[in-house]
Amino acid sequence: MSRVAVLSDIHGNLPALEAVAADAAMQGCTRFLNLGDSLSGPLWPAETADWLIARGWPTIAGNHERQLLHVAPERMNASDAFTLPRLSEAQHKWLAALPETLTLDGLFLCHGTPRSDVEHFLETVDADGLRRATAAEIAERLGDRRELLTLCGHSHIPGLERLADGRCVANPGSVGLQGFHDDHPLPYVVEGEDPRARYAIVEGVEVRFRGVDYDHAAAAAKAGREGREDWARALLTGKP
Repeated sequence: MSRVAVLSDIHGNLPALEAVAADAAMQGCTRFLNLGDSLSGPLWPAETADWLIARGWPTIAGNHERQLLHVAPERMNASDAFTLPRLSEAQHKWLAALPETLTLDGLFLCHGTPRSDVEHFLETVDADGLRRATAAEIAERLGDRRELLTLCGHSHIPGLERLADGRCVANPGSVGLQGFHDDHPLPYVVEGEDPRARYAIVEGVEVRFRGVDYDHAAAAAKAGREGREDWARALLTGKP
């Protein structure tokens, strides 16, 4: 049985990506899967794109890939607006070719949920902020998918839910950014425990979560130079 490294939400954080890939290799991983939101942010989007393209990992699109391709530049958020002009034509074509979801060797890959790249799978946003989703909510989002293991990203929060019927949903957490604010569908905050890069190792339906040290101070300094103090703080502390 192969040992698979599952990554998500890299957000152009190349030092974090390199550290995770090195750690996964040391853990015996021979395959890699990428669940999207790979580039957007005030860090190294073009360099991260080249790094990923060279490796050819199975990769799906996240909501930021969709936004880079289809939102008008004047309407983009700051992270996408920073990223778009730095991408070459070849990198743009790579983004455009990424599938929204993927079924691979008995695994189902999506960024958010099977129906939406901006819906959290293992969390629910309500008037009080972000909370853990109930088993019933997760089962409703999973729908009629019959794979034993579904892999998702988007929330940046590592997590695993095993439903009563044996199906599992896992989120590896974020490689590149551990804390952020969002306002969709209502305002909420994600806060990580620390600034380490996160990913997961999958063997069959067993999932193991990893946190990896990297030079997060250098990433924070880059964000600061680009005028994104919100990212700088999150990269230094895990908290936005």
